[in-house]
Amino acid sequence: MNKLQLLFHNIFKFIWNAIFIISYPVLATFGVLFITVTMIFSWISRQLSKLSKSQVKEVTSSEWEQVSDDSDLLEGRLHKQIIFGPNCYHFRRRDGIPSVIEDFIFGKKVKVLEEGLIVEKWNTTDIKQIPDFDICLYKPDDDKLTKLTNVKCFDWHLSSKQDDFLYFKWFDGIQGGEVKVSITG
Repeated sequence: MNKLQLLFHNIFKFIWNAIFIISYPVLATFGVLFITVTMIFSWISRQLSKLSKSQVKEVTSSEWEQVSDDSDLLEGRLHKQIIFGPNCYHFRRRDGIPSVIEDFIFGKKVKVLEEGLIVEKWNTTDIKQIPDFDICLYKPDDDKLTKLTNVKCFDWHLSSKQDDFLYFKWFDGIQGGEVKVSITG
């Protein structure tokens, strides 16, 4: 290095060191304040969560509850909670009779008809593959579960019943449709 380059090198080195020495206490103080505020909010959050836990009743998997307000034939026990989605249940008959429905997982949508109960049988509980439901007709007198149609969305409902046909409407957030199925088959 020549003398001019050495002079500029020393000047810039002095300026860089001066900036670092002046700004270091400010940066260190900010870091300590940030960590302190974070710890205070974390402590407040823990205290508030302790209060809210005592007020919320947790559902355990051993509790059986009535599935539908329209029918007291079925009761369900929570099988899995889907994040941002519905829950799925194990069903059984309230009268204690062993049933074909005990082998499957169902949604909580149960519609009562003269012919039986319309239930939402889940084909999978894997979060990557849902929604994938079979809408089925459960005939309690025969203990028979009959698949009516397959639906690939959470939003479906029984729109009407005409003679021996049911009309289901569905909407998946982008498109919708209607499915006509026979209940005599």
